[in-house]
Amino acid sequence: MVGTQDNQHDVARVVVGVDGSQPSRQALRWARTLAGCTGAVVEAVTVWTYPAAAGWGMVGGWDPEENARQVLEEALDAAYGNDRPPKLTTRVVQGPAAKSLLDASEGAQMLVVGSRGHGGFTGLLLGSVSAVCAEHAHVPVLVVHGEAPTR
Repeated sequence: MVGTQDNQHDVARVVVGVDGSQPSRQALRWARTLAGCTGAVVEAVTVWTYPAAAGWGMVGGWDPEENARQVLEEALDAAYGNDRPPKLTTRVVQGPAAKSLLDASEGAQMLVVGSRGHGGFTGLLLGSVSAVCAEHAHVPVLVVHGEAPTR
C-alpha cells in the first residue's frame, strides 16, 4: 500500500475509483492532473465484494480483498509507472461499488471515475457506477472518457 489516511476530511483530496479497466487508469491520470493544480492528495479507491458463489471460490485460496489490492497496484503501475503522484494514498474497501465510492468521496474536492468499468453491455456510453456517482455525489464528479492532458 502506498499510503493511508486516518482522517480523510482534514486533507484536500481528489478521490478516484479504480477497477483496473482502461477508463479507470485514465481517471487516475486525470486525478493526478487535477490534484497537482490544487495541491490535493490523490486517493485511489478500489472496491471489492464477495462473488455470488463465494463458497467454491474461496476453497482454492482465492482472496477477493487481496485480488483487489493487486488490481489497484497494477492500475497504479499502468497509469503512473515510476511517476506516481507525490501525494498518493490508497484504500481498498468492501461493499457495493457506487455506494463505497460515494462514501469515500465525502469531504473530497472531487470524485473522478472512468466512464465504463468491467461490467457488461459494452455498447453503453456510461457505466452504472459512474452514472450513480454523477447523480448522487455531494462533491463535483468528473466522468473520464479520454486521456488526461499532459502536464
